[in-house]
Amino acid sequence: MYLHLGQDTIVKTDDLIGIFDLDNTTVSKGTRTFLAQAEKRGQVVSVTDDLPKTFVVCGKNKKSCRVYLSLISSATLRKRTGYIDHIANV
Repeated sequence: MYLHLGQDTIVKTDDLIGIFDLDNTTVSKGTRTFLAQAEKRGQVVSVTDDLPKTFVVCGKNKKSCRVYLSLISSATLRKRTGYIDHIANV
């Protein structure tokens, strides 16, 4: 199954690690560090020209990891996965 993140970007749900709300999670220093390191490694892909609401982490390992910045809310993306009952609300 695939998840549409916005614009022309889709990812395999099998590669999905997590869907995170930017406003709630970037309060943590650990999250900010993770995002900064992913940016340095060239692993961040912006799916929007506007201010993003969500970041989505995908990949099978650290080397193939990608962080997608999306305008679509984390709640909407979680619903689109079809796994809403299995994913904790962050």
